[in-house]
Amino acid sequence: MSDVVLFNKPYGVLSQFRNDDNNDFGTLADFFTDKSLRVVGRLDATSEGLLLLTSDGRVNRAITQPPKHLKDRKQGKTYLVQVEGTPTPEQLAQLTQGVLLKDGMTLPALVQHLEVDDLPLAIWPRTSPIRERKSVPTAWLMLTIYEGKNRQVRRMTAHVGLPCLRLIRWSVAGFELGNLGVGEFVRVHLNEGRLKQLGIG
Repeated sequence: MSDVVLFNKPYGVLSQFRNDDNNDFGTLADFFTDKSLRVVGRLDATSEGLLLLTSDGRVNRAITQPPKHLKDRKQGKTYLVQVEGTPTPEQLAQLTQGVLLKDGMTLPALVQHLEVDDLPLAIWPRTSPIRERKSVPTAWLMLTIYEGKNRQVRRMTAHVGLPCLRLIRWSVAGFELGNLGVGEFVRVHLNEGRLKQLGIG
C-alpha cells in the first residue's frame, strides 16, 4: 500500500529527524514516531508549509525525480511569499521569465500578486514574527517554480528587489496543504490512478 504524509511544517523545524548541528531548531522527531518515513524534497527550517513524507521509495523518487516520460508534464512547487515592498509589473515579469542567479538562469515561473483575502489559506501568526518597517509596505505573491535550486524562491525575489519576509509552501506535485493546521499532518492513500499520474505502475 502506497501512501504519502502531508505535513504543515512549522517555522523553526528542520526537514530531518535529527539535529546534527545542535542548533535551536526542532526536528521531525518532535511530530512523528514512524521511523520508516523519509522526506520527499526539503523545506528550509525558516520556511513553513507543505512537507511530504513517505515510506515508499518509488513515490519519493517519482516526485523528486519524475520518470523521463513525465519530464514534459511539469510538476511544480507553489509558494506563498510575503515580500518587502509593492511588486511592480516589471518585477513580476522578471520572475515570470526567469532570473539569472549565481548558479544559472531559473526556469520561467508562474507569479501572481495577491491580496491577503485572495490567498488560498488563512495566514497563521508565526512564532518568530517577520521584521516590519512602518515606512515599507509588504505584499504577497503566489509563485510556482519547476526546479529546486538552493533557496531559490528567496533568491529570486531578492534578485528583483523584493526581499522575502515569509515563505509558505502551498503545493508540491499536485498535493496541496489545504486546511491543515500548523504541525498537523494527514496520511493520503495513493490509489492506482494517482500512482499512474506519478509514473508508477
